[in-house]
Amino acid sequence: MGQVRKFDDIETSLAPLRTQGKKVVFTNGCFDLLHVGHVRYLQEAKALGDVLVVGVNSDASVKKLKGPTRPVQIENDRAEILAALGAVDFTVIFTEETPENLIHKVRPDILVKGGDWSIESIVGAPFVMSYGGKVMSLQFVDGKSTTKLIEKAQK
Repeated sequence: MGQVRKFDDIETSLAPLRTQGKKVVFTNGCFDLLHVGHVRYLQEAKALGDVLVVGVNSDASVKKLKGPTRPVQIENDRAEILAALGAVDFTVIFTEETPENLIHKVRPDILVKGGDWSIESIVGAPFVMSYGGKVMSLQFVDGKSTTKLIEKAQK
């Protein structure tokens, strides 16, 4: 089972794993209502390396991105649910609009986002590529989204 880490503690948590030569993969998102698209995506991300770190948007940033009725679940719950998944090693809540500062702390070997993101639009891509890291857009699971789940539940 993964662990929820504070923003300021993630570097310390990753240091011993890096000395063991572990490859760190990073992704981020709101993960408001977990669905099969999220699960498949996180499993694919984990398969690219040894350690998967997931940045979780704070409640305030989700509200800015998704609107006043979101998130459905609070940030601590979302982070804990994700950390309980077998594919996830660490979750970290970030409060900025983007995960750029968290990406600088994590310094992932591989930065990934879902297939609906082009490489050029992935936040942190230039930084990760600057030290030889990889940036990838993973497969998108069509028809699976939190917004669609909420719409269906409201009907």
